[in-house]
Amino acid sequence: MDEKTILSSTYDNLPLTSTHWGTYRVEAVDGKVTALHPFGADSDPSPIGTGIVDVLDSPARIKMPMVRKSWLEHGPGVATDKRGQEPFVQVSWDEAETLVASELSRVKTDFGNKAIFGGSYGWASAGRFHHAQSQLHRFLNCIGGYTRSVNTYSYAAAEVILPHVLGNFGGMMYGQTSLESVANSTELFVSFGGFPARNCQIASGGTGDHSQVGLMQKARQRGAEFISVSPIRSDMLERVDAEWLAARPGSDTAILLALAHCLLAENLHDTDFLARYSSGFDAFAAYVTGQSDGVPKSAEWAASLSDIPAATIRTLARRMASSRTMLSVSWSLTRQDHGEQPYWAAITLATMLGQIGLPGGGVGFGYGATNSVGMQRQMLNFAALPQGKNAVDDFIPVARISDMLLNPETDFVYDGGRYTYPDIRLVYWAGGNPFHHHQDLQRLVSAWQKPETVIVHEWCWNTLAKHADIILPCTTHLERPDIMLNPRDPFIVMMEQVVPPVGEARNDYDIFANIARHMKVEDSFTEGRDMHAWQEWMYETSRDMAAEKGVALPDLDSLKQKGWVKIDVPDKPHIMIEDFIDDPVVNPLNTASGKIEIVSQTIANFDDDMNCSPHAIWREPSEWLGNADDKFSLHLISNQPQTKLHSQLDHGSHSRAGKINQREPVTMHPDDAAARGLHDGDLVQVFNDRGICLGVLVVSDDVRPDVVQMATGAWLDPMMTADGKLLCKHGNPNVLTHDLGTSKMTQGPAALSCLVEVTKYNDAPPSMTAFDPPEIITR
Repeated sequence: MDEKTILSSTYDNLPLTSTHWGTYRVEAVDGKVTALHPFGADSDPSPIGTGIVDVLDSPARIKMPMVRKSWLEHGPGVATDKRGQEPFVQVSWDEAETLVASELSRVKTDFGNKAIFGGSYGWASAGRFHHAQSQLHRFLNCIGGYTRSVNTYSYAAAEVILPHVLGNFGGMMYGQTSLESVANSTELFVSFGGFPARNCQIASGGTGDHSQVGLMQKARQRGAEFISVSPIRSDMLERVDAEWLAARPGSDTAILLALAHCLLAENLHDTDFLARYSSGFDAFAAYVTGQSDGVPKSAEWAASLSDIPAATIRTLARRMASSRTMLSVSWSLTRQDHGEQPYWAAITLATMLGQIGLPGGGVGFGYGATNSVGMQRQMLNFAALPQGKNAVDDFIPVARISDMLLNPETDFVYDGGRYTYPDIRLVYWAGGNPFHHHQDLQRLVSAWQKPETVIVHEWCWNTLAKHADIILPCTTHLERPDIMLNPRDPFIVMMEQVVPPVGEARNDYDIFANIARHMKVEDSFTEGRDMHAWQEWMYETSRDMAAEKGVALPDLDSLKQKGWVKIDVPDKPHIMIEDFIDDPVVNPLNTASGKIEIVSQTIANFDDDMNCSPHAIWREPSEWLGNADDKFSLHLISNQPQTKLHSQLDHGSHSRAGKINQREPVTMHPDDAAARGLHDGDLVQVFNDRGICLGVLVVSDDVRPDVVQMATGAWLDPMMTADGKLLCKHGNPNVLTHDLGTSKMTQGPAALSCLVEVTKYNDAPPSMTAFDPPEIITR
């Protein structure tokens, strides 16, 4: 969108703010936010951001520092089993800062810095400076370091496998072929896991224009055809008229291997492309044809695993070979047992088709996962808050938190290496909510009792806050100035402070600066800058970085006056690894061979007990193998929500409007509902051996038989059953998901490999308390 075409409105003079779900004009009266209005540049604004208006100063807001009663009375390590159940005592900022500084010093002295876990996983702020993880990690590095986490809950398995196969992760995930190229050139868009419009509302770091849905519609209008391989119909944008192949959850790799088998059997693969740009194809071919293991990965073989007819698989392979095809694999495919395999299989299949590096062709990772994926933009880097050097080497894969807390000093393997879980005595969390992201929440609740102290920065009484020992209340994006300076978005936005902080909330930077003063490291943390000086440094440094790439950004005063700027985007749509395709000798990939590694010799050299195949392979999900008696016969798909980002603003009006009788919807196929005597609107319990959650039934053929769908994001509202099982009254499906790594190699979350059963809940509906604050004691 050219700046001259930006829509004008009566709200153009209102201050701007940016969030992970878009940029808004903010209306405030007498120091209170009354409304958020769409930014004029946004062609498809999201309503999610409006959900903050009614909760900015609600009873769920934390307005003063709080300390859990037993911790305050008896010190660290006492009554940790009462976390989540006990009253909090309101204290002054000086007392809270003194307690935090003293406790950090104690743990450092008695156990060393590796006993501090700096978790801070999540999407706290879209502003570049007030990024909670950066603030926390900088502070902890100033006091000697911390145990860190690596990878994400979104796509951990891809983060591990892509460097082995394509030589790089970030460049492939956010530097892939743009959707402009898809809109202009793709003839057949085959998506495993879909392109859900709901996810296009969000973008880590903020966005100025939600453009992805419009580009997909443009491709359809030009004549592109769409195929969605997914257990859920609505996983593909409705307006592109996609053909729906309702595959069994967990069978994606089998289908991809069968497509490869068909290309081989019918000599439809590009042998010249394979020879020039890849390594190891012969060994993979021997596996696919069954030469190496006696099992041909044929369409008939895959049909028995996926419920997609063999003829459909063969026809799809032929269509892919005869069309300019974009093979899209969603981030969600990584969040299952052996989640690295569908990505590796998809890359291999796309290499066989020989269209990688062509406009609108090849393979894409996570189209539709966020508004940033596939966005056409200048490839720029911007400055972030420097975090310094972490003096502690210890780390864990992000999804192994419970393992670390429950099994200190035991070994784990990851990406070919052997490591040891540290003995964590203190958890410090700022930004994000592990009681949303993590699996098997009853196990996490038990693990959360192990540290002696849990310190969090939070603005509202979510589950993390209720399970803390010390809570330092932080501001929201409306209560502090910042800059949306996102390298993955062409817009830069000055985020104004619109209202004063509620209560005594402070921004994370000021909180850490004050604790740093107590610990005699204030100069190291602040470098003599307040937040305004840091923001100026970040922008001017970013401006210099852009100038080195030939991009001129306005000076800071000009940016402040206008409020925003859009960086011109290249006329030529971006194509992933186009330079490698142009000349693989001059521009090799950063893999061991310099080519696409269909077979990875690096992985082949891993120890045998890591159980890693050197090429893409079918491995049956553990939930299938462990359910031979059909005790649980429904696959649970816990996908991203329509009305919020993860669990953020679940207590706001927009999210609440999407619930049914205050609880999360559970979608089930009519045949499955009839077999269980269930009806639309029933209060049901979804359960397995790990836990129970309540929801309200929606009967729909939007899901295939044997599948139930329940979005993530509901704040955990726990109660214990008579037999000691955790029941979420509100509908958090992570009480059901298993806490096993995707594989020994990738160790990511495998939430989508989950079997459950559903029955009507016949007891009196328990009262909802998810959004109620705990008892607060004032002194």
